Amino acid sequence: MELGIGMFGDLHINKNGETQPAGQRLKELIEEIKLMDEVGIDFYGIGEHHRPDYAVSTPEIIIAAAATVTKNIKLGSAVSVLSSSDPVKLYQSFATIDLISDGRAELMAGRGSFIESFPLFGYSLDDYDNLFEEKLELLLKINKENPITWKGKFRPALNNQQVLPRAVNDHLNMWIAVGGTPESVLRAGKHGLPVIFAIIGGDPKQFKPLFEYYKKVYEHYGHDMNKFQVGVHMHAFFGDDSKQIADEYYPIYSSQMDRVGRSRGWPPYQKQQYVIGRGSNGHLIIGDANESIDKILHMHELFGLTRFSAHMDVGGPSHKLMMRSIEIYGTMIAPKVREALKKK
Repeated sequence: MELGIGMFGDLHINKNGETQPAGQRLKELIEEIKLMDEVGIDFYGIGEHHRPDYAVSTPEIIIAAAATVTKNIKLGSAVSVLSSSDPVKLYQSFATIDLISDGRAELMAGRGSFIESFPLFGYSLDDYDNLFEEKLELLLKINKENPITWKGKFRPALNNQQVLPRAVNDHLNMWIAVGGTPESVLRAGKHGLPVIFAIIGGDPKQFKPLFEYYKKVYEHYGHDMNKFQVGVHMHAFFGDDSKQIADEYYPIYSSQMDRVGRSRGWPPYQKQQYVIGRGSNGHLIIGDANESIDKILHMHELFGLTRFSAHMDVGGPSHKLMMRSIEIYGTMIAPKVREALKKK
């Protein structure tokens, strides 16, 4: 099982409500990714957002910069909002990073957890599903064919045109991120694409039917089970002392839940939600190394994972806390998880 980190590039907001400059956070991100590579984290993914509380609107620029200061870690988006992007340009950007990084680039496509990109780039939310379906078909076709001939509804046609440069070995690794709808699972399984489930609320075992459905669809369409890949993305944060890091992280985490919740009509985030989420059947992996090892292994056993992604910057923890959390993950958690899985 691959062990990695996902981020959204949350900006730190201090007690006075002052937001960290985006430039500072972007520089910190590169330092954090460099450390991930040094401590042996398998992959890194950064999300695309167009909001004032996030620093990153173009994941490909961040991972291109990171490619020059890392050697082994896989670098990707988490996610690229495909519905409001141009698949041709998106492929070209990630193929370029793949060449710079000697084949370490990944493109994770999704519909995104926010909708700001639709009006920003001139798309209608009435076309939400159709945009993603059409653009995914085009992106997959580009990855398989060159030159390409294609015609759709939302983008000008392509007539025997080359899409360059090409990724290493003429193949770009792609994942699909899903939030939990059967339609998204069906789409990923039909195309034989690796899928990562965002489990950011409730009891994780509630997602098990979707994992089983994805596997059945994948097998039904005759895809090679030796290439079967499935992962989870879960809010996580690690510290030396479980209670101390939980207490220190709670106001940061709850503040972000409330910022997002206000735009979605959620009630204020409660401490009890946090406590339950950190429990053995909860969706949060926030604590010391031993607790986190047990919970990650439980997720692996529950879902048969090939990938676990710790979403570690929710709410914008300080750079110092982030660096220590990454260090604990890479040097204390990941080796023990890998060791335990080898024994199975």
